[in-house]
Amino acid sequence: MTFSSKPIRVLLIDDHQTMLWGLVKLIESEKPRMEVAGTARTGEEALEKIGSLHPDVILLDLDLGGKSALDILPALLLNPASQVLIFTGERNQATLDLAVLRGARGILRKDASAEQVLKAIEKTAEGEMWLDRETLSRVFREFTTTKLTKKSNPEAEKQASLTPRERKIIYAVIEGNGAHNKALADRLFISEHTLRNHLTAIYQKLGVSNRLELYVYASKHQLSNLRSVGSSDTEATP
Repeated sequence: MTFSSKPIRVLLIDDHQTMLWGLVKLIESEKPRMEVAGTARTGEEALEKIGSLHPDVILLDLDLGGKSALDILPALLLNPASQVLIFTGERNQATLDLAVLRGARGILRKDASAEQVLKAIEKTAEGEMWLDRETLSRVFREFTTTKLTKKSNPEAEKQASLTPRERKIIYAVIEGNGAHNKALADRLFISEHTLRNHLTAIYQKLGVSNRLELYVYASKHQLSNLRSVGSSDTEATP
């Protein structure tokens, strides 16, 4: 096997001191192919060190003293040169899948042999995924489904952009069934000018041009449940 001229620098993050000690010994035994860039036993300690260490591979335990390491994954990956390899006793498949979806390059069980640990580190440093086919297939399906759901429901995104006040106005338009702006404004305790401003914003968000189109859109998409607004939804009449 040919080695790179530069060693693979590994940051070890595990809250168990004995496990950490064993991993340090294992990796240091592989010099000059690998070296320990640093160690950490908590998420806070890892975040303090990550900026200055710039490791090639981060071997990360998911359970750090009862705290989930999933929360620090994004920060650990701010350096694009670093790859995260999960090293865990976690058996919950959903948690492991989430780690991969958040950027981890592989999953390694804590009962893995020393040879498997070293091989996984090497492959991860080379940019490869260290995942079994079942996990890779499941994560791919989850990723694809999420992307398709977002793309296939653009109307939901439009409706989600509406403010509580705009939702209340849409409900008033539906309930008013053709009422003049002044009547709607009086019902909402706002001025006609304020109502027109809100309607203009609503038209732009929903892609309609006037109150008739808004009424048709709201009826088509069953927006009659948009009445609910927060108790703090108040607005002074100019």
